[in-house]
Amino acid sequence: MRSHYCGHVDRKLIDSEVSVAGWVHRRRDHGGVIFVDLRDREGLLQVVFDPEEVPADVFAEAERLRGEYVIAVEGRVRHRPEGTVNPKMPTGEVELVAGRLTVLNRSLTPPFHHDEPASEELRLRYRYLDLRREEMQRNLRLRHAVTRALRAFLDDAGFVDVETPLLTKTTPEGARDYLVPSRTHPGSFFALPQSPQLLKQILMMSGLDRYYQIVKCFRDEDLRAERQPEFTQLDVETSFMDESEIMALMEELIRQTFSRVMNVELPSPFPRLTYAEAMLRYGSDKPDLRNPLELVEVADLFRGVDFKVFAGPANDPGSRVAALRLPGGGSLTRKEIDDYTAFVARYGAKGLAYIKVNDRAAGREGLQSPILKFLPDAAIEAALERVGAETGDVVFFGADKDKVVSDSLGALRDALGRDRGLTAEGWQPLWVVEFPMFERDDKGRLGPLHHPFTAPRDVTPEELRAEPEKAMSRAYDMVLNGHEVGGGSVRIHTQAMQSAVFDVLGISEEEAQAKFGFLLTALDYGCPPHGGIAFGLDRLVMLMAGTDSIRDVIAFPKTQTASCLMTGAPSPADPDQLKEVGIRLRTGAAQG
Repeated sequence: MRSHYCGHVDRKLIDSEVSVAGWVHRRRDHGGVIFVDLRDREGLLQVVFDPEEVPADVFAEAERLRGEYVIAVEGRVRHRPEGTVNPKMPTGEVELVAGRLTVLNRSLTPPFHHDEPASEELRLRYRYLDLRREEMQRNLRLRHAVTRALRAFLDDAGFVDVETPLLTKTTPEGARDYLVPSRTHPGSFFALPQSPQLLKQILMMSGLDRYYQIVKCFRDEDLRAERQPEFTQLDVETSFMDESEIMALMEELIRQTFSRVMNVELPSPFPRLTYAEAMLRYGSDKPDLRNPLELVEVADLFRGVDFKVFAGPANDPGSRVAALRLPGGGSLTRKEIDDYTAFVARYGAKGLAYIKVNDRAAGREGLQSPILKFLPDAAIEAALERVGAETGDVVFFGADKDKVVSDSLGALRDALGRDRGLTAEGWQPLWVVEFPMFERDDKGRLGPLHHPFTAPRDVTPEELRAEPEKAMSRAYDMVLNGHEVGGGSVRIHTQAMQSAVFDVLGISEEEAQAKFGFLLTALDYGCPPHGGIAFGLDRLVMLMAGTDSIRDVIAFPKTQTASCLMTGAPSPADPDQLKEVGIRLRTGAAQG
C-alpha cells in the first residue's frame, strides 16, 4: 500500500515510482488541475492530479476528495515547476504526479482544521483529530525520544526496570487516593498508587540495588495546568549511595537526555541553593534563575517606624518585610500596578506597597508613592540604597507573614519577569537542598515537608523527638526554569528512626502498624542505606516541548475537572457491578 512516507519523498526520488498513503490535508483546484497536500506522520507531500496524465475516473475521484479523506496514491516523483518550490518544506522541491488513487475512507467535515485555532475543549472532545496536528505528533514523538534516552542511560548505569502493582494500599502522599472496591474482599478497597514509594524501598531491601520504572501514578486532587489525576513519573531508587552521589548521577541523566534529544548542553555541575536561600532571595523553592529579579530583606530598616503595616511584621519573628526592585518599572501605569495588586491578592497579600523612583538624586521629592507620608527619610533612603534603586525604577514591598510575603512577591517576580521581557531564553537547572524536615500547616500541626520516609540529617531518634522543628532533611529537588522536575531524598533505613518520625507526626503505634507494619518489619531485616528520586515525566517533556500545559504532551489527558471529553469518563456504574462489590449509592447521589 505504501512504499514511502509522505515526508520522506525528496529530490533523491525524482523520476521514481512511489506509493504513499495518508490524509487529505488540503485540496486545491487550479484551472482544471487538482493539487492535494497529502499528510502522514512524517510530513506533507504535494500530489498533482492532471487530467492529461490520469484516467478520467481517477480525476473524477480526485475532484470528490475532501479534507481528512484517507487515500493511497501511486505515481511518479518530479521537480516542482520553476517558481513553485517551497524551501520551508522537506518535500518542497518535488511533487507526486498521480497515476492511481484509492479512497480508503471518507470523512465528515472536521469541527476544526489543523491550521486554525480551536478551543481546548473542542480539541479534547475530538482528540483523535487533534493528535493529527503536526504539533501534537511532534510532542508525542519527543516524549518517546525522552523516555528512550532516560531508559538507555539507566540501563547502561546498571538499573533494573521493575514493575510495581497498580492495585495497592493507601499511602500518605498528601492527596486523596483513588479507591478501587474489591469484589473478593467485601468492604475492602485497593488504592491506586500516588507513587511506588514504599515498594521501591522494599526493592532496595531485597538487594536489587538499582531500580527504575516509568510508572503511572494517581492523585485525586484539584487540578492545574501542570497536574493530572493520572500522571507519569520516572521513579528511581538506589542503595549504598549518599545524596551527593545520587544527585551527581541524576544530574548526568538529565544532561545526557537533553544532549541526545535536543542537542542542548546543560551546565556541569548544576548550581545549588539551600531552601532557606531560595525562599529569601526568590520567594520560592523552585526559582527560575533566568529571571534576574531578587527579593531583598528590609525588615531591620522598619522596626522602629510608626507605620504599623511595616513595623508589625518587621518585629514579628514569623513575618518578613521584603522589597523587589523592578528596573525601569517607573513607567508602569496606575492600572498596571492595580492589576499587580489584584494579582498578589491571590496569594494572600492584603495590598502591594510601592515607591516609584522618578529622580534618585532629588531625595523624597523625587519619589512617588502613597506610603511616603508614613515613613521617615532615613528608612526610605536605607531601603532604596539596599535594593540599588535608580532613577526610573519602581520598588515593591511585601510585609506580612513569611509565607504570604514569599508566595506573593515570588509570584510577582515571575510575572514581572515574563511581562517585562526580563526572563532570558535557554535552560537554567539547579538543585534546591537542605530542606526542613517538617512544616506546620494552617492549623499548627506538624507535617513532613516531603514525605515521612525522608531521612533527617545528623540527628538521633531521641534528638528528633525532642526538637523536630530544628531537624533538616536529606532531601533534594531538581528545578528547571522555575519548575520542579524531580524530587528525592535519602530514605530512613532503620526502624528506630522511622518510628521516631511517626511519633513526631502524631501517628500512633497502632496506626503505624496498621498502615506501615510491613515496612517497619522489613526495616528490621538488614535494610541497606538507600535513596532515590522521582521525575515528573509529563512536566519535563512539557518544558522540552516549549508548551505551557502537560495536556499538550499527554496523548489522552483529562480536563481541569478530571474528566475525559472524548470517552465520557467518568460515567455511572452499572447497578449490577455496584451490587457485586457491595456498594449502594445514596438517593440523589451524583453518578458521573
